[in-house]
Amino acid sequence: MSQKKENQWLKNFPLIAGVMGGFLLMINRLTTVTVLDSQARSDALGVILCAALLLTSVLMRQINPNPPESVTLKGKEEFFLVQDLSSNIKTELAWASHLILTNTVTKSIIIYYQGKTLLRRGILGEMDEFKVGSIVKRVMETQKPVYLVDLKHYPGKIEFDYFPSNIQGLICFPLNRDGVLMVATNIPRSYTKQDETWIQGISEKIALELESCAILS
Repeated sequence: MSQKKENQWLKNFPLIAGVMGGFLLMINRLTTVTVLDSQARSDALGVILCAALLLTSVLMRQINPNPPESVTLKGKEEFFLVQDLSSNIKTELAWASHLILTNTVTKSIIIYYQGKTLLRRGILGEMDEFKVGSIVKRVMETQKPVYLVDLKHYPGKIEFDYFPSNIQGLICFPLNRDGVLMVATNIPRSYTKQDETWIQGISEKIALELESCAILS
């Protein structure tokens, strides 16, 4: 038995025992013609034990919830870096995107700045053109990142057609008021607070580099 199946069995055991115990107590009571005081006390104790097992099962699920499942993204592997950048900026963007892809659950990255897509890397959708939708516009205006934890439940995800159609989660970070750094993943609710803080630090560094260099005509 694998470790995962064994853990699942242990998690389900209190629930199974509680349900079976309650069912057997009910059958025993229904088939008993004369209920003695001692049996009534035993039944009451059995009901309490079954309730305790069921409560234990619920608490175990809250403490150790089942992790969200990953999906295989529908897209193509790509690495695009615009050429009219200084060598230092190109190295910075390439290295930053590599760090994010290899140290977080990120599967796709897009960096958009001053009307141009500077970088596309990872598994991406069929649409190459970056369109500024409502979420991207809000991020640039408010200068605050937006984390969409589960895109299955977000009807407006069509605005992210430059990513694979079945991405599960997405974070959009501002690059000042001129652009965004966007990361997407194949697992819902998978970015931790530490991931968000770390990627935001990288995005702020990229924004400073882009702002300090006259890299775009």
